[in-house]
Parts: sequence; structure tokens; C-alpha cells
Amino acid sequence: MAHPSQLGFQDAASPVMEELLHFHDHALMIVFLISTLVLYIIVAMVSTKLTNKHILDSQEVEIVWTILPAVILIMIALPSLRILYLMDEINDPHLTIKAMGHQWYWSYELTDYEDLNFDSYMIPTSDLTPGQFRLLETDHRMVVPMESPIRMLISAEDVLHSWAVPSLGMKMDAVPGRLNQTTFIASRPGVYYGQCSEICGANHSFMPIVVEAVPLQHFENWSSLMLEEA
Repeated sequence: MAHPSQLGFQDAASPVMEELLHFHDHALMIVFLISTLVLYIIVAMVSTKLTNKHILDSQEVEIVWTILPAVILIMIALPSLRILYLMDEINDPHLTIKAMGHQWYWSYELTDYEDLNFDSYMIPTSDLTPGQFRLLETDHRMVVPMESPIRMLISAEDVLHSWAVPSLGMKMDAVPGRLNQTTFIASRPGVYYGQCSEICGANHSFMPIVVEAVPLQHFENWSSLMLEEA
């Protein structure tokens, strides 16, 4: 969960999000060093009247400022491609969940069970209990087992939506008529909040996502209870 006035990312709750945070810090440090160098050169050129004819017309300098940016781009591109392939890798998922976007709520179906599906609506502000977050709590949370590969199948029934949970490094568009696939692993137990990240209409800001990661035994108890209610 984000803190008030927080400038950085939320704490990572999945291996992919940890990799994304490391890549962010890596790229930001490169940008910081480049900005510092450029600022130093600008200040030096403005503040001094001395010139060097060997620098103004030098093959060696041109070679350096051509090769160096290429090396920097490679240093950014290789880790980026690695994470891109990691995010697309789905190996033997333990559970498959189908999320459907509606105006304006989410419905979930655990396809490994015969009849386990539910709708997830935002809890109105007037019905919130102490400790719950306004515009983020739902009446039914998506409960998943921790430390297990979860495959998400995401689509929509009406307009474009986007299923996004920042702590898990998840953001996938829900497109009507198309089934998108992604995966995540919750590293530790907890409650992780997200929202629809596509402008989908008047109540776009009122369709939150709540993922609750619990130990496997607790997940089995929850699924049994949901099946009994169904």
C-alpha cells in the first residue's frame, strides 16, 4: 500500500516487481550520471573563455561520443529485455484465475474448480469499517495462495479495462473479445490493492482490485467455504 506523499514505488511483493525496482534504480543512476556530465559541460563552456582547438576538431572525441551512448543503450536494453521475457514466462501454474472487467466491477472465475466464481464490487464509503481504505476495498477479495505461480486470464465484456496491482508488478489490459494472459507469484502473505488503469467510463475510479495472498491451507479453507456458499 502506498504511503501519503510517497514518491517511489510501492514495496515489491513478487519476484518480477523486485526485478523491476532493481532495473528502475539501474536506469535512474545512468540518467543521473549523464545529466551530471551534461550539466558540468554546459557550466564549463559558459563560465570559461578558454578553448582548445584539439577538442573542437578531434576524430578521437567524435569516436568516443558516438561509441559511449551506444554502450549505455546496451547497458539499459539488455536488463530490460531480460525482465520482459521473465514477465512473459509461465511455467506450470498452480492456479488459473479468469478476471473479467465490467462497467464498473470485476468478476473472477477460478477455472480449476467446477463452480467457483464471484463478483467484486467496491464497498461504498458509507459502509466502510475502521481501518478500511476508501475507494480501494471490495466486498469479495481475490484470494490466492502465496509462493505459488498464478496464471491470470484477463478480458472484458463491454469496454477497455486494465487489471493492475502495483505491488505485484501486474498491469494487463482487459480487451473485449480478447483473452490476455499473465502470471505472478506473491512472495509473502498480505493484502495488495490495485485499480482499473484504463479510462473506462464515468465510474472508472470505482472498480478497485484487492488481492489477498494467504498460506495454502488458508486458501483451501476459503475455496471450500466459497463452494459451499455457491
